[in-house]
Amino acid sequence: MPDSTPFSKPRVRFAPSPTGFLHVGSARTFIFNWLYARHNAGTMILRLDDTDVERNTQASVDSIFDGLTWLDLSWDEEYKQSERIDLHRKTAWTIFEKGLAYRDFTPAHTGDAEKSGVQGTWLFNPGARELTPAESDRRAVAGEPFALRFRVPRDSGQLVRFVDAVYGEQVKSAADIEDFALLRSDGMPTYHLASCADDADLQISHIIRGQDHLTNTFKHVLIFEAAGFTPPQFAHLPLLVAPDGTKLSKRRHGPVVSVTTYRDAGFLSEAFINFLCLLGWSPKNDRENMSLPELIDTFSLEGINRSNAVVNFKEAIVEQPTSPVNPVVSALEAAIEAADKQLEDLRHLGLGSTLQAGGTEKDCPPAAFAREETFDPKALWLNAEHIRGLSVEDLSSRLLPIVCAAGFNVTPEKILRVTPLIRERIKLLRDVLTAADFFFVDHLPPYDPAELIPQKGDMAMALKVLTRAREVLANVEFKHDPLDQALRAAAQELGVKAGQMFQPIRVAVCGRKNAPPLFETLEVLGKDTALARIEQAIGKIR
Repeated sequence: MPDSTPFSKPRVRFAPSPTGFLHVGSARTFIFNWLYARHNAGTMILRLDDTDVERNTQASVDSIFDGLTWLDLSWDEEYKQSERIDLHRKTAWTIFEKGLAYRDFTPAHTGDAEKSGVQGTWLFNPGARELTPAESDRRAVAGEPFALRFRVPRDSGQLVRFVDAVYGEQVKSAADIEDFALLRSDGMPTYHLASCADDADLQISHIIRGQDHLTNTFKHVLIFEAAGFTPPQFAHLPLLVAPDGTKLSKRRHGPVVSVTTYRDAGFLSEAFINFLCLLGWSPKNDRENMSLPELIDTFSLEGINRSNAVVNFKEAIVEQPTSPVNPVVSALEAAIEAADKQLEDLRHLGLGSTLQAGGTEKDCPPAAFAREETFDPKALWLNAEHIRGLSVEDLSSRLLPIVCAAGFNVTPEKILRVTPLIRERIKLLRDVLTAADFFFVDHLPPYDPAELIPQKGDMAMALKVLTRAREVLANVEFKHDPLDQALRAAAQELGVKAGQMFQPIRVAVCGRKNAPPLFETLEVLGKDTALARIEQAIGKIR
């Protein structure tokens, strides 16, 4: 293990546990670490914290990498915690040999424990700390199972301190920290030990993670110091919460908290990154629409806020493949979530290595596409702004796979011609399927013939306009200016306003009133398609 000499350039890490789908909060943690590394010419490390073998799933691993691949933010080094267990155990026994840890042979469920911490919290098992080294060795040699626990100082009035880059100085009495486990009774390292051992070995200079880890940090400071290392600098990020103030949860809030939901709904990765950055961080100039280079240039830990950040999604209309909400089921799910949290706490204490709760977030089934209204309005606005900032060629290349995946047989050349007509009209990439579908079908779906009636007109006017349009369009070049001139002249001939001329034609060729500009639409559809659809519209009226 290397020494604790600080690096001149930061080394940061993102360390997800593959026990669920990639959460938007986890994605934000990755992004903040990445921006800090790139801003300071440092190193970005991806470490998969996969030692919880009972809860890890390959689906979760795939979800993490799918989400990170979509974000398209590269990392410089990659590690799997499960391949580093020997290092973790070596660190634990180094601490033990210094007299700063002890074997605890107490069975997991005796119920006999010392409860003298804040609010009566568990601190240690009576008698375990007082075993002599000889007695401890004898029982271990005899094969009696034990957890290896950190010997937290209790009599010296010691305070554990660290300075957080976001929340400032943090202080806690060591006497109020339980004798947390370093190794479980099955010999596997706990989260606290493995995380600190890896951070020390990989020479992590800054630990940037969620605020829910803030209380863990007191234990981590003790581990670093006991193992002979200077603790890294810490920066804890404010939580992401729902509109009702509750912490975002896949079980409670559905697919809107999973990164791949945004990808599948048609968000640009760069817009999603921009949105997440604004949840808990503000640039000095209060800008909102920012490119990735601009984010790298302006990002700093000083800009991170302490207040929790609200994701303003509309929970009530999230489309989930589940049965209708039942208050009894909801209460049960809340209880299960609380039980899972307690189980995780027990695992961190070295207990419950074989316990099972009612389920974990990894059990949540994949959801169907969420509706556009589900998402935070700022996320949609930013995505629309980023879409408008793309070149036609770039946007076209992103729309083509979506259109083809929907079953439309369309060429890149056709999409390239359609793209400029809808770029200002879509907020999500998938909106192409509703904003431009009439460009890709051979036959329009049924529509109400009353839609053909012009404003302040009647069905007779609609028939007159479409009949004349069929004659005019059959003999005009399908380019913007000739179409404009010919149809405006026809309106004058018929004694109708231009809008009354254009609306029946638009509905006839698009199947609806809300559509891109008429002349550009006609040009892309082509003469044959336009005339065939006008003929069909005339047939609807007659």
